[in-house]
Amino acid sequence: MAREVTHEENGPTILDESDTGDDGKIYVCRCGLSDSKPLCDGSHNATADEEDGVVYKYDGDDPDGERRAIDEIVYERE
Repeated sequence: MAREVTHEENGPTILDESDTGDDGKIYVCRCGLSDSKPLCDGSHNATADEEDGVVYKYDGDDPDGERRAIDEIVYERE
């Protein structure tokens, strides 16, 4: 499975001790749906039933948004 996610940031986020969870670890979002990027907020749970080999788009990059299969990810060039 793959996911198209729109990113608008153009620089890094600095992590520090305040970003650690109760277990002392920092969890970084890899699904692209977290509202607290770059940190994980559990939004990846919405992707649990995605099928391998299918590319998905979530409306508004929101885990609660409508999910649809798309043919391909289209890259815009400047």
